[in-house]
Amino acid sequence: MTRILVLNAGYEPLQLVSWQRGLCLVLSNKAEVVERSRAVARSVSCTIELPCVVRLVRYVHNVSKMGMVRCSRRNILLRDRFQCQYCGIRCKPAHATVDHIVPRVMGGKTTWTNAVAACNNCNRKKGSRSLDSSGLKLMRAPRRPTWNDLFVVPKETHGELLAGPGLGVDLQPGTVDTNHEARVQSVQEIGFREVWLKYLS
Repeated sequence: MTRILVLNAGYEPLQLVSWQRGLCLVLSNKAEVVERSRAVARSVSCTIELPCVVRLVRYVHNVSKMGMVRCSRRNILLRDRFQCQYCGIRCKPAHATVDHIVPRVMGGKTTWTNAVAACNNCNRKKGSRSLDSSGLKLMRAPRRPTWNDLFVVPKETHGELLAGPGLGVDLQPGTVDTNHEARVQSVQEIGFREVWLKYLS
């Protein structure tokens, strides 16, 4: 069954709804289509392309939130912003790894409080040893994130993110971005669409 992701007016994720409910929001002008799916709804007289992501026209404060974030490799890396939680280096997505604080050989599980993003060097250094015996220290205690934690772009990293292709800006260290808020919204929107399309496919 096709489900549609509903975003608030500020692109915050709200909930997954049935395709019937999502289509009603669009047809009643309460939401606009952000991304379309390959699915269609057919009647006797017409065929309508179904959306997979819609955004509410007006901001809604009191809504039913989505369920808890599933603990997966992708979500762990998104929570930690692809930053090694031992040395602080920011990894390219293809080179980021997930390390178990309590190694699996010692009974450690893949949970929000036992798994963190790590660079290859720190992951190899720690190996199957405990945190104390490895000599490494965590930058922060890992926790279960909210949906907004995964998709809100940190302001301190906006220079790196805004220098991406297609955004028309190349920020150098010390450069003042006079249109920061508008550009951050663009990054949030672009990154959000790409990630959620993978989740909904």
